[in-house]
Amino acid sequence: MAKILAVDDSASMRQMVSFTLKGAGYQVDEASNGQEALGKAKAGKYDLVITDVNMPVMDGITLIRSLRAEAAYKFTPMLMLTTESAAEKKSEGKSAGATGWIVKPFNPDQLIATIKKVLG
Repeated sequence: MAKILAVDDSASMRQMVSFTLKGAGYQVDEASNGQEALGKAKAGKYDLVITDVNMPVMDGITLIRSLRAEAAYKFTPMLMLTTESAAEKKSEGKSAGATGWIVKPFNPDQLIATIKKVLG
């Protein structure tokens, strides 16, 4: 089963994402900001990264740019899960290398369907 890294500065949001994904059979690790996530990603290999945009220490767009610079994550699907829905933010995320964009609050079924789609 796929190994997923869920990144969000909100503990309750990480719990909801984690609960949803574990319920669907995925293995989930959590990180509370981009820098922590980058450390975990470099130490292990994830099949998918789901990250918030606005976080302290390192934001999600910077995280995606940093991961895309790593050979191991050049083609790894990365989803933005955020309250941000402005076109320019989405464009910034896409140019950083985001695979998809899901606006919070998320629908668990939609999240699982999106994950299945990007993981093939």
